[in-house]
Amino acid sequence: MIRKRYTTFKYLLYCLSLMLLSGCATPGDRPFNIKSLAKTDIDMVADAHVEEVTALARELTIKLYLRNPREMAKGPPGMTLDQRLDLLFSSPRLITHPELNNRYGVDAVPLAFDPAFQGDRVFALMVGISGMLHAAYNYKDTFYILDEINQQKLYNSARNIEVVVWQLSNRRQSNGELFLLTNGLDEYAQNLSFERLFGKLIAHQDMMARIISDKTNRSINKVVHSVASFTLLPI
Repeated sequence: MIRKRYTTFKYLLYCLSLMLLSGCATPGDRPFNIKSLAKTDIDMVADAHVEEVTALARELTIKLYLRNPREMAKGPPGMTLDQRLDLLFSSPRLITHPELNNRYGVDAVPLAFDPAFQGDRVFALMVGISGMLHAAYNYKDTFYILDEINQQKLYNSARNIEVVVWQLSNRRQSNGELFLLTNGLDEYAQNLSFERLFGKLIAHQDMMARIISDKTNRSINKVVHSVASFTLLPI
């Protein structure tokens, strides 16, 4: 009988705690989530970074298809932009894509610049970029107390994106055309919207690498890596 009363008391105390926590929210705040109790400050920062880099990668995908509309037609028949976005950013994330021979992350990027590749180069590139970002966060979309993040993976992903930016501006097909169009000139001004998106992605990864390094007191191996290199750092 005493044990039953104690159990009931614990249940009521738990319910009261939830009511108090939910009552602390103010209009405009995000609703309280009980899972937040299992998160550290770093976990919440990591969640925010994952959310932001995913949004940036999604925006980049849309812009690349608008700039290179012919690439969509190289994919499976009837493929649409929404379907491509779903393949790239669905949750849980798909890491196998038969049309790319199941390459993902670092391994998928070279296809976008391979003269022999006849498929959708935008998709190959974004499977590479989004996959590198995904791998940098240990293939997780949300973090809790026991989850670890490696500062070196974050740093390496930022350097790899720099390499991709250089390749987009300099790698050309045999006819002299770029494999994929990004920044360009129009009649009035230079379009640097792609550069800004890539810059934000690089900045987010570098910032998160520094946060993790400071938190864990583990240094980052800042290797000398030329952006003109075709070699991508491991993640």
